[in-house]
Amino acid sequence: MGAIDKVSGPLVVASDMLGSNMYDVVKVGKDKLIGEIIQLKGPNAVIQVYEDTTGLRPGEPVITTAKPLSVDLGPGLLTSIYDGIQRPLEVLQKKSGSFIARGIEATALDTKKKWKFTSEKGIRKGSRVKSGEIIGHVQETDVIKHYIMVPLGVDGTIESIRDGSYTIDEPVAKIKSGKSSVSITMKQVRPVRKPAPVKTKIRSSVPLITGQRVIDTLFPVAKGGTAAIPGPFGSGKTVTQQQLAKWSDADIVVYVGCGERGNEMTEVLTEFPELKDPKSGKPLMQRTLLIANTSNMPVAAREASIYTGITIAEYFRDMGYDVAIMADSTSRWAEAMREISARLEELPGEEGYPAYLPKRLAEYYERSGSVEALSGKKGSITIIGAVSPPGGDISEPVSQGTLRVVKTFWALDASLASARHFPSINWLTSYSLYSGALEEWYRKNVGEGFVNARKEAMQLLQREAELKDIVQLVGEDALPDQEKIVLDVGRMIRESYLRQIAFDEVDTYTSLSKQSLMLDAILCFRKKADEAVKAGIQSDKIVSMKVKTDIARLKGVKEADVESAVKKVREDMDREFSALSKDAE
Repeated sequence: MGAIDKVSGPLVVASDMLGSNMYDVVKVGKDKLIGEIIQLKGPNAVIQVYEDTTGLRPGEPVITTAKPLSVDLGPGLLTSIYDGIQRPLEVLQKKSGSFIARGIEATALDTKKKWKFTSEKGIRKGSRVKSGEIIGHVQETDVIKHYIMVPLGVDGTIESIRDGSYTIDEPVAKIKSGKSSVSITMKQVRPVRKPAPVKTKIRSSVPLITGQRVIDTLFPVAKGGTAAIPGPFGSGKTVTQQQLAKWSDADIVVYVGCGERGNEMTEVLTEFPELKDPKSGKPLMQRTLLIANTSNMPVAAREASIYTGITIAEYFRDMGYDVAIMADSTSRWAEAMREISARLEELPGEEGYPAYLPKRLAEYYERSGSVEALSGKKGSITIIGAVSPPGGDISEPVSQGTLRVVKTFWALDASLASARHFPSINWLTSYSLYSGALEEWYRKNVGEGFVNARKEAMQLLQREAELKDIVQLVGEDALPDQEKIVLDVGRMIRESYLRQIAFDEVDTYTSLSKQSLMLDAILCFRKKADEAVKAGIQSDKIVSMKVKTDIARLKGVKEADVESAVKKVREDMDREFSALSKDAE
């Protein structure tokens, strides 16, 4: 046991800490605040405290637990809402009211609730099992089966295993490992800073379907991939990430609110429990876990919240699930590292961030990927991180360090946001390095035409941008009719397809089949318009056609009715173009 020697904000220096290890969790002061050793200097330990240090005084005791910062894993994780160090907020609220009291403790998982454990077929007394192998399961929610795995580092022969209802701390099996016998419960404990081992990594070739047209069509991310959403204040980062958390086709969603404003996290915490999963029709929270660490919470806990989230994601990935983790935002995480680094008096890097910032960012994003887990099942973790660069300047260190390691870049544009175009992802500066790898999947599951339509739409948007520059110099009237059609169709793609209303009951989510039909209708109009111009019809008559309004309204058509709606639009389109041709004759 040591004693406090110095207090500097969330940083505490303790003396007489010989025998302590880096990243050991300690209890600081009379209130036993939770902290973590981040530096050792002889007998002294530098500790980052995850709670408010107001009132701490030199001489108060510091007790080491001799264990690294870890999370409890087991049935009961889903539907939970935690703070950055995995304390359940609902339990903390009951204990301390609206604000978290200092030194308050609560178990991450309910230790009294009984779960019905069922052993896997082929797993019985005498079975040889390895680390990470699945020995049974619990039906955690209506949509998710929670698999019970052999703890990491344990190999041996099953001495006993029993089905029935147990708490997470009661043994469900015993394994003879070497000369000792290990009791297996439904709970595991894993350190947050150490990636979980896997058998092998697999090439990502399946897209994460989000229901957001600009993402799924133009800039997809693979399951097991990485994506960044940088953008200035008010450009829609949080709403975009919330949309991805709500509608992506991942099996499990982990949403980490890292240093965000309290009102934004309040929206998430109140809205998510009321949402319905579009796949199962069950409450979305049945496959969701939330970690809330708002801007008024201790800064050091922001740094821990990211690791807490990714460790929980790895646990579900090892069961064979596709997990999507949303981090909003990694800039606040980096700011927490900068503050701690400054208090440690480390040599600052660019803009005051620690020199190891790029390394930490890379280590975090590298924990993504599609893998074959130790259990033999295939799972994935897709990491989507928001970045909040000051003034929207992505040349700053956090944005640049992120862009070095992610393969999908959704560039949010303040000018689009101010024009009420959401999602405000700029189609000219964004990119996805997964597009080529995912083409085969799109061909098999959506159709050959969708891949070609995507390429054509991108070419039209790029050509439209070029023509806009020319129009600013010479005016639109100076353009030939064919180029006027390009401008008009580009506008249709932007306003009738890429613009999507997150708060509209129908438009908030669009399936791939509907996306394909909508885009085909727009490109069909472009083809017919080109033919009409070549036949001598003036572009202003084409631009003012009524069918364009019907195309724009397709986004509000329900999924079940979209095929018939598109069929009618095409019939009306043929009729209007035929009428134009007759008038021209």
